[in-house]
Amino acid sequence: EMWEKAIQLSKELADMYENKVFDYEGLGHLLKKRATFYENIMKAMRPQPEYFAVGYYGQGFPSFLRNKIFIYRGKEYERREDFNLKLLTQFPSAEKMTSTAPPGEEIKSSPKQYVQCFIVKPVMNLPANYKDKPVPEQILNYYRANEVQQFTHSRPVRKGEKDPDNEFANMWIERTTYPTAYSFPGILKWFEVKQVTTEEISPLENAIETMELTNEKISNIVQQHVWDRSLPVHPLSMLLNGIVDPAVMGGYTNYEKAFFTEKYLQEHPEDQDKIELLKQLIALQMPLLAEGIRIHGEKLTEQLKPLHDRLTACFKELKKKVEKQYGVITLPPSLTERKQSRSGSVVLPYIMSSTLRRLSVTSVASSVVSTSSTSSDSTSSRPGSDGSILEPLLERRISTASRAEELPTKDDGDNRISKLKRKEWSISKSQVIVEKE
Repeated sequence: EMWEKAIQLSKELADMYENKVFDYEGLGHLLKKRATFYENIMKAMRPQPEYFAVGYYGQGFPSFLRNKIFIYRGKEYERREDFNLKLLTQFPSAEKMTSTAPPGEEIKSSPKQYVQCFIVKPVMNLPANYKDKPVPEQILNYYRANEVQQFTHSRPVRKGEKDPDNEFANMWIERTTYPTAYSFPGILKWFEVKQVTTEEISPLENAIETMELTNEKISNIVQQHVWDRSLPVHPLSMLLNGIVDPAVMGGYTNYEKAFFTEKYLQEHPEDQDKIELLKQLIALQMPLLAEGIRIHGEKLTEQLKPLHDRLTACFKELKKKVEKQYGVITLPPSLTERKQSRSGSVVLPYIMSSTLRRLSVTSVASSVVSTSSTSSDSTSSRPGSDGSILEPLLERRISTASRAEELPTKDDGDNRISKLKRKEWSISKSQVIVEKE
């Protein structure tokens, strides 16, 4: 089911058939196959495998395994428990380690055998031609678990005294990165980890990452329902309820208590920019939630009506508070207008958290969000959005268009080229960029 690789090979064969051996009949069959590969990418479901980090510690292992870590690619739908059982079957005398922390020297030098196994997350290595473009989700899904050579594992670490009222204040994340010798999938199901690096993510950075991922989830489930109205509403209900209802998640109060205080700023003046970013990510979540609740209302059933009424009431209070303190951001129509591909199939563009973050950071510089609005209660004094979250990308592409329009036109031929370039730009803009409101 690696159709992406099959497409690459078919292109090599097509050149051979067309230009070297002139086998046009074979070329026709090959192009039909390639068309099938493209259709499979967009329509067929491919389960994403789990990846496991396995450490073999102790002098009881042979030298090619001893005190080394390997990344394994699991089979389809393979659970960690089943994978663990298979490992211990191969080494019946080995002792299973329960902690994911790196072992000490006493374990590494022990004459026994110790096996450590835990799930790691592949780091997507997106090809350059896909970056900052509305790539359909079906295409991106392949790169989430394939063409990967780097994996991470995050472990919560608490520093200082535990705050019973706020667990976010001193919750650090220890993130370990495992690069492998070769990329997956490969000729083997497992490759050795060549180097292990560890970094600590501060509680504030962890909060920013959490907000980014949450915004990404809301954004993409909203787009799924915009592009395909037949989807079931229950996943959307659960997501909205977990974010909007303060009884479920505690709202943003935990972040405010932990980071948005004068005491924290005095102790960590270097975190000023990160605090502003977190505030803006909170503001960015409001239009995403508003669109999700609107779609939820369109798909309302009698059983969901009490839940929807509670979601609407909670969100109204939450939105009023957030816009008063952190400003207003407006969504582009591209996230809310229903569209279809030419073939009629659902083609879902995916907004990654990194893209949302990059665009929202630029919006801060454009005064889309201002923390000075905190002290004001009037809506008119609060800064609103001058455009959409895609505004920086719009400006960049407009400048490109301006350069195309300024091409010299010495004669009619040059003038025609200039017009063609402007026409090509207008088509590209209509497909990708939403004009300012």
